[in-house]
Formats: sequence, C-alpha cells, structure tokens
Amino acid sequence: MQRTTSRSLDQLVEEQIAKWQRQRIEQKKTSAIHRPGPCITISRDPGSGGTELARRLAKDLGMDLVGKKIIQQIAERADISEKVIASLDEKEVRLRDLWLDSLFRTRHIWPDEYLRYLTKVIGTIGKQGNMIIIGRGGQFILPPEETFRVRLVAPREIRIRNVMRGSNTDFETSERYVYKTEADRNAFHCKHFSADWTNPIHYDLIVNTGYMGVEGAVAAVKAAFAVWKNTAWSAIPSYKAETNVSTPP
Repeated sequence: MQRTTSRSLDQLVEEQIAKWQRQRIEQKKTSAIHRPGPCITISRDPGSGGTELARRLAKDLGMDLVGKKIIQQIAERADISEKVIASLDEKEVRLRDLWLDSLFRTRHIWPDEYLRYLTKVIGTIGKQGNMIIIGRGGQFILPPEETFRVRLVAPREIRIRNVMRGSNTDFETSERYVYKTEADRNAFHCKHFSADWTNPIHYDLIVNTGYMGVEGAVAAVKAAFAVWKNTAWSAIPSYKAETNVSTPP
C-alpha cells in the first residue's frame, strides 16, 4: 500500500513540475515579464467544508489545488522536496529564502528539518503562483500581499453533523474526530508558527459555512477574491517581485 501511495505521489509531483516548466518555456517565447498569479490559502475548522470549497474554487478559477496530505508527504520526503524546490530558478529561490528567513526571525522560530522542508515546499508553490493551498500553515508562510487568505468556520454542532454525513459515522465518533482535529491543528500552528491560527487578523476573509453552505461560501470567496485581486494585489508594482522582498507585518 505504501508503494502505491509513493508512486502516485511521485507521479503527481512530476506532472506538476512538468507543467511549471512548460509555462516557463511559453513565457520565454513571448519574451514577457511574468508575474505569477496570486495564491489562495484555505484554513478551515474540521467539518466546515474546506476541501469541497477548495475543489470548486480550483475548477471555477482555473487554479491548481494542493491538499494538506500531499504537502505533508512532500515535506516528509526529502527526495520529493528537493524536486519541488529545484523547480524554481535562482532568482526565485533567493526571493523565497529571503522571505522565509524574515518569517523565522519575526516569529522567533527555530525550525527543525521538517519545518524547513515544509516552508520551502509551500514557498516554492507560492512562487509558482495560481495555486490553492489547503492547510499546513500556508497563511503564515506565504507573503500576505501575494496571498488571499481564507478561513472557514461553522458552529461545532453543524460541523459534527457534516462529518457524520461525510464519513457515515455516529455522533460520538464524529464529535471525537472534530475535537481531536481541532486540538491537533491548534498544536501544529502553536508549535511551528507560534501563532493562534483562529485569530482573524491572519486572514483576508472569514466565512461561516454553517447556514450558507459550501455553495454560498464559494460565491462569497470568489467575490471577495475578485475585489482583493483588483485592489490589494494589483496595487503591487510589477517590478516588486523582481527586485524587493517585503517585510512581514
């Protein structure tokens, strides 16, 4: 079973890197200065519909989707991490590493090997642009001016019911899953980023899916993303990515 998982992950990574390389070739042919599209990070309470929302957004917006399980496996396997990291050119690597160094300093983080790989992998994905990233602290890793950061919430009772329907389990089992997953995510963000991931200051948009559902949340995120892209993101000079690295707030 592990071999099958590894093979499928290897194939997925190879396909994505090949896509990035094709895009670079096309950009060189047009001799145009390329500015990668912004990324969307999705942080979500368990049972709030984050995965389904991400899938729909990726389809509607024509963006690539990278889930937390894939990011986790890449970060834990040095051989695949190196392939992803090597997909950036020298200038992009330098800009990414400057940002990450600044991130570690301002948050007083002493990263272990896993966190170094995790931040470099997500940083690399962010530099490629036009990606939707689920979980794994992407909202803390990528520069806020280049990233639309979304958080999904819902009343716990509703989230437990959602888990029950999605996993076909009873209330008690679903309740334990929700509480454990919340605790695990709290611990993850505290350990690696010294941050309260529930603090609204870390996000551009917070959506309560409890009563509007995933469909309404998708519409809300798309509308807000369009406004953000036309104001905050478009206000960044096109040369900024070429010459400067911003300082995190």
